Amino acid sequence: MRPEPQSRENQGPRINDQIRAREVRLIDENGQNVGVIAKFDALARAGDVGLDLVEISPDAEPPVCKILDFGKFKFQEQKKAAEARKNQKIVELKEIKMRPGIDDHDYDVKLRAIKRFFEEGDKVKITLRFRGREMAHSQLGMAVLQRVKVDTEAIAKVESEPRFEGRQMVMVLAPK
Repeated sequence: MRPEPQSRENQGPRINDQIRAREVRLIDENGQNVGVIAKFDALARAGDVGLDLVEISPDAEPPVCKILDFGKFKFQEQKKAAEARKNQKIVELKEIKMRPGIDDHDYDVKLRAIKRFFEEGDKVKITLRFRGREMAHSQLGMAVLQRVKVDTEAIAKVESEPRFEGRQMVMVLAPK
């Protein structure tokens, strides 16, 4: 049984003799568009200046190839990918738990935590837990969640409206 050939995505762009097309649209080492020429002529031009012929856009008709130093090209691509990974922000979902009869000071402490989470760029899930007979007074819980919504209106948007999940009411807010 033959091993499967490695896909092009794993190896990166084709270079020099790996290019399959007979004709290529060539961009020389200075970035000038030379036009459509035979692959062998393009390889010869690359060899004359001591650089590689790299297939930049394989899906084009004919494929676009550029004369450049492949090692330097790979290094630049790796740097670009690392920079993109570094700037990527993972948005976390933080949870704040409250009760329907929450006191004003406790509410203010929770609100400060919510605002801090928004400054860090995280989403906040507010969970209001009902115990015992509190389920009969779900309007109290709705009032607390509406108060949170009004107090955070300037810095956050409601991603999911308050809804019941068993014995708790849940609302998700996201930073603006």
